Amino acid sequence: MFDHVGIGVSSLESSKAFYLRALAPLGITVAMEGPDGVGLGRGQKPAFWLLPSAQKPAPLHLAFAADDRRQVDEFYRAAIAAAGQDNGPPGLRPHYHANYYAAFVIGPDGHNVEAVCHRPQA
Repeated sequence: MFDHVGIGVSSLESSKAFYLRALAPLGITVAMEGPDGVGLGRGQKPAFWLLPSAQKPAPLHLAFAADDRRQVDEFYRAAIAAAGQDNGPPGLRPHYHANYYAAFVIGPDGHNVEAVCHRPQA
C-alpha cells in the first residue's frame, strides 16, 4: 500500500544509528541520504525516512516485515544491543493469528518498533 513513510525524530544521528543496527538483520540499509533526512530500505529504494523534528514526535507503532522467524530473533537482539528497550521478546502472538511471530522494542523517541513474520516455522 505505502510507497514510503517518514517519521520525525529528535536526533537524526541517534535514530539513524539505532535503526541501522536494529534493522540490519532484515536487510535494511541506507538507501538515500541528504541534508533533510535519511531514507532506509532494501536495495536502493528508500521506504522508511527519518526526518529531523524540532518537536518531540508522538510515539508510533512501526512494524517491519521479516522473511522468517530467525530474522525476528536477530532483529530483537540487534535492537536491544542498540539501546532499544524490551517491549515484547520474540514469540508467537496467536491472538493475532496462529503464525504471527514478532518481537517489539521501544526505540528512540518512544516509537514501538516491531519485526514480524507471518509464515509458519520452516
